[in-house]
Amino acid sequence: MQYRKFGNTGINISALGFGAMRLPEHSINGTSVYDEDQSIQIIQRAFELGVNYIDTAPYYCDGQSEQIVGKALKGWRDRVYLSTKNPVEDHLGSHWRERLERSLRKLDVESIDFYHMWGIDWETYEHNINVPDGPLEEAFRAKEEGLIKHLSFSFHDKPENMIRLIDTGYFDSVLCQYNLLDRANERSIAHAAALGLGVAVMGPVGGGRLATPSAAIRSLLAARFYSSAEIALRFVLANTGVHCALSGMSTLEMVEENVRIASDTAPLSNQELVGIERALDDNKKLADLYCTGCRYCMPCPQGVNIPLNFKLMNDHRIYGLTEYARAQYAQIGTQESLPGKKADACVECGLCESKCPQSIEIRRQLKETDAVLGAAGSERT
Repeated sequence: MQYRKFGNTGINISALGFGAMRLPEHSINGTSVYDEDQSIQIIQRAFELGVNYIDTAPYYCDGQSEQIVGKALKGWRDRVYLSTKNPVEDHLGSHWRERLERSLRKLDVESIDFYHMWGIDWETYEHNINVPDGPLEEAFRAKEEGLIKHLSFSFHDKPENMIRLIDTGYFDSVLCQYNLLDRANERSIAHAAALGLGVAVMGPVGGGRLATPSAAIRSLLAARFYSSAEIALRFVLANTGVHCALSGMSTLEMVEENVRIASDTAPLSNQELVGIERALDDNKKLADLYCTGCRYCMPCPQGVNIPLNFKLMNDHRIYGLTEYARAQYAQIGTQESLPGKKADACVECGLCESKCPQSIEIRRQLKETDAVLGAAGSERT
């Protein structure tokens, strides 16, 4: 495993971090149930292979992630850095403190190494965080008490606002999105690293979309790499401003593969990086349906499995797996591996769009998904 200096925090962080938002699950009577024993086995295997940073959040895995991570940390707490988040739901420091204490109880730990203001933007910082008796003041108190060791923030706003948050000087690390398809934060990442912040990135394989990227990228590097997912992860780790790439891993095989990639110190060459960018320019349709599978849109009041519907739409639009996508779409809700409801159950309430960090027009694209993958779409072909 490669280890990198995590800004000015004084720690060396593994190049691969464990993102505990996609733990293994199965469906029982239409309800998603997370497999605690299997999840703990997968997480601890990552620790055994050198991963020393794990990231969770209160709402991940239908609220079960923190508790599972806490159990997985037993016997490993002194060797692993723990990251979780506070959603900053209002401007009251007392409420922020209550959420912190709830996470400490669920994780069953005395302190959190990297505690994030979760998914904040500049407006939230100004009006809900840096206010009298607000979350920022409470965070300083919690830090003095030893409940948190480093104050961090995660981010989905405009890149220029990430720089503004960095320049406040209050944060020790940042978690942001960065991958082959989304390089908007490159300048902000460089700025953070230059000022001594630790930089962790989410979505290095684009929420799974880059597990099978364009044929142009595959042919470019096929002789050198084992898998197309490796191209995506190595692209992220080739950025010297990135200290840790978080990957949501739900199987032992994914852990083994990602650790192997993160342990390879041979960087991508400039020629390879230029080639990848050219290939992406020739394949802009990859970005047309920009769903990373983060699941912030969930749960849907009507039970629509939005990420699954969009994943199948990607299989059709990006990779040409139309018949496969239609067959899978028809089976949504009928088997454990395809839980929830199809896009046609959407009633256009819009709740999902209010929570989407990518500002996707979810209602419109759900309609399109059903039109293409549903019965009507199948009849047209």
